[in-house]
Amino acid sequence: MPSPAGTAPAPDVQKKRSYDNIHEAVRCGDVEQLAMIVKSGVNINQIDPIYRFTPLHWAAHAGSLECLHWLLWHRADITAVTTRGWTAAHLSAIRGQDACMQDTNGTDQNGWQPIHYAAFHGRLGCLQLLARWGATVEEADYSGNAPAHLAAREGHLHCLKFLLSKVPSMTQALEARNNERKTPKELAQRFFKESVVQYINGVEYERDHPEEQENLAFPAHVAAFKSDLVTLRKLVESGIININERDDKGATPLHKAAGQGHIECVQWLLEMGADYNITNEAGETPKDVARRFAQLAAVKLLGGNVDVDSDEELHDDDPSFFEIHGVEGSTDRMDNLNLDSAEKKKARMRAYKKLKTFERLRDIAKSNYTQLGGILEEDNQRKREQKASENMIRELEEQLQYERLRREKMEIQMDEYRVQIAHLRGCLEKMTPASNPPNLSESYKEKKKAKKKTAAPHSSNGVFVRRVSDK
Repeated sequence: MPSPAGTAPAPDVQKKRSYDNIHEAVRCGDVEQLAMIVKSGVNINQIDPIYRFTPLHWAAHAGSLECLHWLLWHRADITAVTTRGWTAAHLSAIRGQDACMQDTNGTDQNGWQPIHYAAFHGRLGCLQLLARWGATVEEADYSGNAPAHLAAREGHLHCLKFLLSKVPSMTQALEARNNERKTPKELAQRFFKESVVQYINGVEYERDHPEEQENLAFPAHVAAFKSDLVTLRKLVESGIININERDDKGATPLHKAAGQGHIECVQWLLEMGADYNITNEAGETPKDVARRFAQLAAVKLLGGNVDVDSDEELHDDDPSFFEIHGVEGSTDRMDNLNLDSAEKKKARMRAYKKLKTFERLRDIAKSNYTQLGGILEEDNQRKREQKASENMIRELEEQLQYERLRREKMEIQMDEYRVQIAHLRGCLEKMTPASNPPNLSESYKEKKKAKKKTAAPHSSNGVFVRRVSDK
C-alpha cells in the first residue's frame, strides 16, 4: 500500500502538466507553459485549425488576463481577425471580459464594433469601459442599428439605460431608426421585451410630464436604498438589471444598501455574487460607504473591522501584500478559469516583479537620456512650475512694496494732520474769553428791554384814544 507521502505530490504534478498546443495553454491560463511553448519556437500568432483563433483570441475569450498581458508584451497581433471578422476586442465584448478590452474601434464584416457586441450580449462592464475609452455610443452598423437598438432588441435593460445616459439627446436616441425604419422601442415590442418597453414608456411619459417625474433610471438602486428586497430580487432574478449595475455616480446596489445599513439586502446581494470590491466615483467600496455612515453591522458583514480603520501601508515583504486588493478580473463575467487562490497570488507576484523591473529600467533609461544631453518632460514640467512660482513670488513682492509705499504715504499724511491739530489746539488755548458769552435768546431779550426803557419817557403822559368813525 503506498504511503501518504507518495500521493502528496499528485496535485503539483497536475499543475505542472504540459499542454498539447499553445491555444490550450492560453485557455487554461498557464502563462509559464505559454512562455515555454513560445520559447520552443511556436509562432505567437499561430492559428487554431478548428476555430481559426489566435492565442490572443483565446485569451480574450477565456478571460486569461495574465496570458493576454504576456501576449501583448511580446507583440502579438491585435489586428488578427477570425473568419467572422472578429478581433480580440470583439471576443472580449461578446464574452464580457471587460478587463481584456484593448481596441475600441475595430469593425467586423457587419460593421459591428466592440460596443455593438457588448450591447447585444448585455455586457455592461464592457460598455462602461468602452465609453470611458472613447467609443462612440451612437455608432451605427451597416444595418443602421446603434448599440441602443441592439440592447433594446435583446432586452438588456441595464445596457440600454447606460447607453441612454451617455448620448447627448435621449429623445433623439430613442427616436433613431435603423434601415428597416425601426426604433429601439419598436424592436423591443417586436421581440417581446416587455421590461424594455415599459422603461421606454416611462421615459417618454417622464419627458412629456416633467411635473410627475419618478426615479426610473436605476430601480434596483432605489429598491436597495429603501430596503425593498422583494423588488430587488425580482429585478435581479428576472435579468432586468445586472447585480453590479452602476448608477451615474458609479455606485452599485450594494453601495446603496450598505450605506443605509440594510443588512438583509446586503447579505442577499453578497450571496448572489455582488462584487464588494467595486468602487464608486469617489473611490469608495461598499464597506467604505457603510463605515462613513457608521453602519457597523454592514461593515462587519462586508469583512471590515468596526473598531480600527488602519491606514498602515503594506510593503512587498508583507505576506498579505499580494492578496487581492480591489476588483480582480472582469466585473461582467465570473472567472471561468480553473485557477486557485495560490495561482492567482503567483500571477500577482509575477506582475509586480515585472512592474519593478520596468521601473528600474525606466530610471536607467532616463539617466542615460539626460547624460546624453536630453531633457525629460518631467524636467520641463518642473521648470514650468518653478517659473510660475517665481513669477508669483515676484508679483507678490511688487504688491508688498506697493502696499509698503502706500502705508508710508499715509503715515506722512497722518503726521501732518497731527501737526495741524496741535497748532489749532494751541490757537484755541490762546483765545481765553473774559466771561462766558451770553445766550443768544437772553441777549436778545435784554436788548429788547433796553429799547423799551429808552422809549418810555416820551409816552409816559400820553393817552391813546380809539375813535370810531360814523358812516
